[in-house]
Amino acid sequence: MLWHGRVGFGKVWLTLGVSGGIIAARLLLAQGMRMLTRGSPRNRAVFWIDQAASLAALVCILVAGAAIWVDDPARLTSLLGIVTAGVAIAAQKAVTSFAGYLVIMRGKTFTIGDRIKMGGVRGDVMSLGFLQTRIMEMGQPAEVNEQEDPGMWVRARQYSGRIVTVTNDKIFEEPVYNFTREFPFIWEEMHIPVPYRADHGRAEAILLQCVRQATQGFEQQATAARQHLHAKYGVETESGEARTFWRLTDNWLEVTVRFLVPEHGIRDVKDRISRAVLTEFEAAGIGIASTTMEVTVMPQS
Repeated sequence: MLWHGRVGFGKVWLTLGVSGGIIAARLLLAQGMRMLTRGSPRNRAVFWIDQAASLAALVCILVAGAAIWVDDPARLTSLLGIVTAGVAIAAQKAVTSFAGYLVIMRGKTFTIGDRIKMGGVRGDVMSLGFLQTRIMEMGQPAEVNEQEDPGMWVRARQYSGRIVTVTNDKIFEEPVYNFTREFPFIWEEMHIPVPYRADHGRAEAILLQCVRQATQGFEQQATAARQHLHAKYGVETESGEARTFWRLTDNWLEVTVRFLVPEHGIRDVKDRISRAVLTEFEAAGIGIASTTMEVTVMPQS
């Protein structure tokens, strides 16, 4: 009995020693990577090396522990089966989240720095763990905000200041939208109501001129990304050149301008366009249409 007690006590110390050595090696690797990259938290190579090291350390600890405590291979197989079944039942959410983590890594769904929408949250990926993803939340356009929950007070694609944690199992439940992974551009639209009596040709020319000035250079930058999509997926994307579309309404002519911009900084671009359009419309004597009501007062006879 004493002999078995000493053997068990020795295995405990051996397990602690091996686990400590693996953890120490893991920490030394992380410290070495920080020194090489000067602590850059958004270096993607460092991030994935850190993730792989953490996963490898976990596997090594589990394998070493099993090798120390289980002498019979048949018992080891039975033990692994029982442990796996127990974990799957008791921690289904965690197991699914970990499976989601593996799918994210293998399928290249997203990585740190990508702008995504996941679990109803829009924003930039700050970190990706075994079970959870942390996202720096951003706002959304008003027409989108009205349709989704939770609501958002920031009416554009800019940071709200909230950091949201989403479990990785969400990738199995709903689509994951990636705004920057392989095509870091987005087609944006602006809708401007123009009175029927205005000079429509002049209004259209002004609008296209303002948009092209504000988006100068973006079309050339997007050409390589569009060619990559075509070569890899056979997807034919439309040109990044600004275009206008007219729509007849009961009150005015609605002109829509469609243009290509990088996913980051859209609000600044639209602000420049709006300011330029207002200035040019005013100089050309073109007003912005609005809903009006005419009230007629009849004199008493």
